Amino acid sequence: MEYNTFLIKYAEIGTKGKNRYKFEDHLCKRMRQRLKALGDFEVRREYGRIFVVAKSDFDYDEAIARLTKIFGISGVCPVMVTDSLEYKDISEGLVKYVGEEFDDKRFTFKMNVRRHNKDYPINSMEMAAELGGDVLEAYEAEGMKVDVHSPEHIIHVEIRNIAYIYSKVIPGACGLPVGTNGKGISLLSGGIDSPVATYMIAKRGVEMEAVYFNAPPYTSERAKDKVKELGRIVAQYSGPIKLHIVNFTDCQLAIYKNCPHDELTIIMKRLMFRMAEDIAKRDDCQCIVTGESIGQVSSQTTFSLGVINEAVKDVPVFRPLIGVDKQEIVEMSQKIGTYETSILPYEDCCTIFVAKHPVTKPTLEQIKKSEENLVGIIEELYDKALETAEVVYLK
Repeated sequence: MEYNTFLIKYAEIGTKGKNRYKFEDHLCKRMRQRLKALGDFEVRREYGRIFVVAKSDFDYDEAIARLTKIFGISGVCPVMVTDSLEYKDISEGLVKYVGEEFDDKRFTFKMNVRRHNKDYPINSMEMAAELGGDVLEAYEAEGMKVDVHSPEHIIHVEIRNIAYIYSKVIPGACGLPVGTNGKGISLLSGGIDSPVATYMIAKRGVEMEAVYFNAPPYTSERAKDKVKELGRIVAQYSGPIKLHIVNFTDCQLAIYKNCPHDELTIIMKRLMFRMAEDIAKRDDCQCIVTGESIGQVSSQTTFSLGVINEAVKDVPVFRPLIGVDKQEIVEMSQKIGTYETSILPYEDCCTIFVAKHPVTKPTLEQIKKSEENLVGIIEELYDKALETAEVVYLK
């Protein structure tokens, strides 16, 4: 059957007490933004629920795809709306709904009635029993049976200012609406991990920017395009991402020429983190996000992470994948749609300049001593890299 109304469920937002309306407003705003290109939609909130009503023709599948990628939504329910709250109209609507929604009636079901309108003269349990009986009378001969303990389908009726009938709950992205928890900047590379980390922090309501360290001519234009595409995929969930593309080649070459090669990755990452912090302060980002996981590579040992962290003075670094193994990260990337792009064979700047035998237990004292070789060389290159950074908006 065709639907033009959706009941939107949320989970965690419901725990926000007196501030819940703020989260609901953010969620409604996000839904309006995502649906605007598909047609004319009314998005309204009622207590404990949000409703989306299409006022024009629209692409149903695309609408569902967009709604289920919005953080804060736990479920999208296509609903039939009754003409009135008269029991006769609800019952007839319910029987019609079941007839059109289920081609094969050989299944067990349970009625669930939620009576938000407490003025309605029949209570929820009585209503469920009466409506279940009406459905059974209409379709028992076709194989439908009641099973209140382990039903194959639960048919829901919500009594508000009008009745909403549905049986399908399409899972949403859950989390919190983007924009309710400040802003962060992600170190986005072309690998598997960083897009997943960006997604995970955005899921907690954080608006995301990103920085990509480009190394032409050692990395190709296709490598940069790959990162942009990864950002666009994550932006389907997080909303638009402001991407800063920093040309890092001169800085890397200076490190390569003046520092021990087994320390290259650590020193380069410390410089990247400093740049990310400068951009974060300028753009009012409250955190830096990376895709690092303990022990995955030499620069992600506990020793290396501690030394890298010291480069950042004022902005916290969040690593949502810190204790997650690679297979779990791969599965998450497949779930959100970044995996196939991440495995395209275009190198990023870190893999180009990696040493054959990188240090795995660096000490801060030794790294700082090596960085002294860059004094008088790196400052101008650092400033130029930030000043010439390209900015693109990924949607």
